[in-house]
Amino acid sequence: MFPRKMFSGFAPLSFALLLMFVLSACTSGGDNRSTNVTNANAASSQSAATTPAATTNATNASSAPKAKLNINTASKEEFLASIPNFGNRMAHEFDEYRPYKSIQQFRKEIGKYVDQNQVAEYEKFIFVPIDENQSDALTLQQIPGLDANEAQTLIAGRPYASRDAFLAKLGEKVSPEELAVAKTYLAQQ
Repeated sequence: MFPRKMFSGFAPLSFALLLMFVLSACTSGGDNRSTNVTNANAASSQSAATTPAATTNATNASSAPKAKLNINTASKEEFLASIPNFGNRMAHEFDEYRPYKSIQQFRKEIGKYVDQNQVAEYEKFIFVPIDENQSDALTLQQIPGLDANEAQTLIAGRPYASRDAFLAKLGEKVSPEELAVAKTYLAQQ
């Protein structure tokens, strides 16, 4: 059927296996061929779903900042729905120490129940509200893009006459996107 010369690069065993596969496919009934076509179409549509554009969109969606919960106002149900592997016991502990005034207080109190790594995981889903004239440097550093030196500079500029004055100074240190997130972290006046 196929000239052996055509497959001279294959080892004899590989040639025999290839020949058996080809003969098997040729002698199969039409049902298998239609199944193979269906499977090929499914594979083709599956690979289309993982094209670079689809992958980029999925990556962008997963890297987009998610809204964090205000540790002082979020409900038990919100914690349970938003934080992976979060149970009733921890919801009770979160609630017990309210109101949180600083991220350090959160770390200290919740650190009694879980290790530092778990506390850091929780911080991906919550924030302690920021008071522009009272919050410590670590609490200010909850703002994406703000480092320790920039937080100290903001503290040195206190008191701020208004929230807008604080936001203007903060806007010099972070991107517009990070500033938008920071606005959601500010304590109610």
